[in-house]
Amino acid sequence: MIFTRQQLEELEDQNLAPYAVRSKNSKGRKHPEDEPEYRTVFQRDRDRILHTTAFRRLEYKTQVFINYEGDYYRTRLTHTLEVAQIGRSVARALGANEDLVETICLAHDLGHPPFGHSGEKALSRMMVDHGGFDHNRHSFRIVTKIENRYPEFEGLNLTWEVLEGIVKHETKYDISDANDFDPDLRGHLEAQIANAADELAYTAHDLDDGLRSGLITPEQLAGVSLWEVINESIGRRRTEPLDELSRHRLIRRLIGIEVTDLIQSIDRMIRRSNIRNMKDLQKLPYNVVGFSEDMHRRNRELKDFLYQHLYNHFRVLRMAIKAEKIVENLFETFTKSPAILPEQFQNAIDETGLQQTVCYYIAGMTDRFAIDEHQKLFDPDVLP
Repeated sequence: MIFTRQQLEELEDQNLAPYAVRSKNSKGRKHPEDEPEYRTVFQRDRDRILHTTAFRRLEYKTQVFINYEGDYYRTRLTHTLEVAQIGRSVARALGANEDLVETICLAHDLGHPPFGHSGEKALSRMMVDHGGFDHNRHSFRIVTKIENRYPEFEGLNLTWEVLEGIVKHETKYDISDANDFDPDLRGHLEAQIANAADELAYTAHDLDDGLRSGLITPEQLAGVSLWEVINESIGRRRTEPLDELSRHRLIRRLIGIEVTDLIQSIDRMIRRSNIRNMKDLQKLPYNVVGFSEDMHRRNRELKDFLYQHLYNHFRVLRMAIKAEKIVENLFETFTKSPAILPEQFQNAIDETGLQQTVCYYIAGMTDRFAIDEHQKLFDPDVLP
C-alpha cells in the first residue's frame, strides 16, 4: 500500500491533537515549490536539513569534551540525534506533529561554532562591535542563506513553521529573536517540545559523559535528589562500584522518569488552560511545555551540580581557555590578513563585511579543522 502526501495529511487530521500543527495548513515557503508526492512539507524540510554540510559537521563539534578526547563522548551530532529521539517520543504521546518536532530538533544546533559554548563565547567577544554572534541566530542564517543548494533561491527554503521553531528555540543558553515570526506569540507546541527535549537531553547525557570520563564520581553525587531516586529505582546501593552497565541503566532510568514527568505535566497544563487550537496555545502568557514543580526543582539541583563539578572542572576549564584562545587567534589573524582566507570567503567580504565573513568562516569549522588551521598559522613545524 502506498501513502501519498494527501493521505499522510489525512492521517495527521485523524491522529493529531486539535492544537497540533498540521502540515497541510503550513503557511508555506518563501519561494513556492511543487511539493513531493509521498512526503509532507515537514518531512521534506527534515530531509533537507539532514543533507546539509552544517549537519554533517556536527559530528566533529564539541558537546562537553573536545572531539579528540575520546570516541565515546557526545558530539553535537549525537546530542542532536538524541534530542530528536526524545522530542519525537514526547510529541507522539501528546498528539503533536512528530515530523515538525524532529525537524526543529535536527536544526537547533546547526549554528554552533567549534568548541561548543567556549567557541561561542570567544566569537561573541570578538564580534561585540560588529553585530555580535549567537549560535541560535546563526542556525537560522545557515538554513536561510549559507546552505546554498538550489539555483532558484538562497538557503533551504524551509516552511514558515520550521523557521518559527528555530528562531523561537529557547533554553538557558539560547535567546529567542523572533521579530519576523509573530514575536507576541509563544512558540507552537512543537517548538516548545523541541526546547524541552534539548534541555532534558543535555542534562542527562552530560551527566553520563561526566561519569564515564571520571571527572565526576558517584560519591560526589550523593545527596543529589534525582541521583538518589534513580539509584533506588534500579536497586543500586551507594557503596556499589559504578560499572558500565549500571551507568547505562541509571541514565536510561533518568531519561525515562523525566520524559514521563514532562508528558504528564504538559497534559495537565493543556487541560488546565482550556486550549482548543494552536492559536489558543500560542496566545497564552506562559509556555505549556515544562516539568512539574517537583521535577523542575530536582533538575535545577542536578544542573547546579553539573555546573560546579563538570563544566567548572579544571580539566574542562583548561580546554575551554585553550579553545577560546584558538578562536581569538584565528579571528584576529584572518581580520588582519584577509588574503589568507579561502577564496570564496574573500569574495564575500564586500557584501558581508570583513568581521562577519571571518566570523561565519570560523563558526563553520569543526574542532579539528580549527585546531589544524591554528597549527598551520602558528606552528612553524606545520606546513601551511
